Amino acid sequence: MDAFDASIGAPDTGPTAPQDYKASCRAESTRKAYQRDWKYFSEWCVFHGHEPLPASPETVALYLTESAQLYRPVTLGRRLASISVAHQTAGFSSPIGNIVVRDTLAGIRRVHGVAQTKKAPIRAACLRRAVDSLPDDLRGLRDKALLLVGYIGALRRSELVALRVENVQFVDQGVRLTVRRSKNDQEGRGVVMGIGYGAHVSTCPVRALRAWLDAADITAGPVFRSISHSGHVGTAPLCGRTVALLIKRLADNFGLDPKTISGHSLRAGFITDQYAAGTAEALIMERSRHKSHFVMAGYRREADMFAFNYSATAGL
Repeated sequence: MDAFDASIGAPDTGPTAPQDYKASCRAESTRKAYQRDWKYFSEWCVFHGHEPLPASPETVALYLTESAQLYRPVTLGRRLASISVAHQTAGFSSPIGNIVVRDTLAGIRRVHGVAQTKKAPIRAACLRRAVDSLPDDLRGLRDKALLLVGYIGALRRSELVALRVENVQFVDQGVRLTVRRSKNDQEGRGVVMGIGYGAHVSTCPVRALRAWLDAADITAGPVFRSISHSGHVGTAPLCGRTVALLIKRLADNFGLDPKTISGHSLRAGFITDQYAAGTAEALIMERSRHKSHFVMAGYRREADMFAFNYSATAGL
């Protein structure tokens, strides 16, 4: 347990030794997920009288069998990865590659299925409806800017909350937005994207962002911040969960079921709309920072779902 915590669960206090750099090879969210997974597994082992480190393949298979009633196969796969990392970090061979474990997981996937429930995209029409319904106060200005910039930048919620004024440069054409760190850029090289002026003043991302920063008198630090009940703008950035809850809270404004949307829905909506508009896939992937054409296929299917009307051709 100690070796595991030292490598992937230690707080980031700045690299002072080789192990500090080793700990930084994974994103903080990944380290925390591995740490939680390992905690669940080790506690399960202690409760059932099994040795967690090193764990036998049979122990891991039993753990999978019991957990299959509570968790999706994709979650179990991640927990196996956490168990493997813990063993390798402590100098033990990973039990995950054993045929007993592999066959158990394969059986669970066959019985329970591996399909994930995809969240609905927030398309441009829904976005315009929601933006038009927002009040013209500080909270409304912030939410409007967040929704429009998040959509047109195809930003993940983690990227949205990480934006700082120092990453925003207003130019004649619109805004130069620098995304310093993202899911596919853990080394923080960053990417600069251009956000142009919208065709309509009421839904223009550039004007909305400028209006929010001016109204909140934000000249440095986080772009999107909390607002107290009294209307005071805080200094700390919003968290990713807050963005997801904000989007769900506005579900009626979007005309969507809150259960079907998430923090990912803005990004998914932009990509789907661009495919529907006939934008070249290379340009869409450049904006969304996707690397896999396989992943993009899901968005293409969503965009093309009603491209051909089989009911009409059948004469129905």
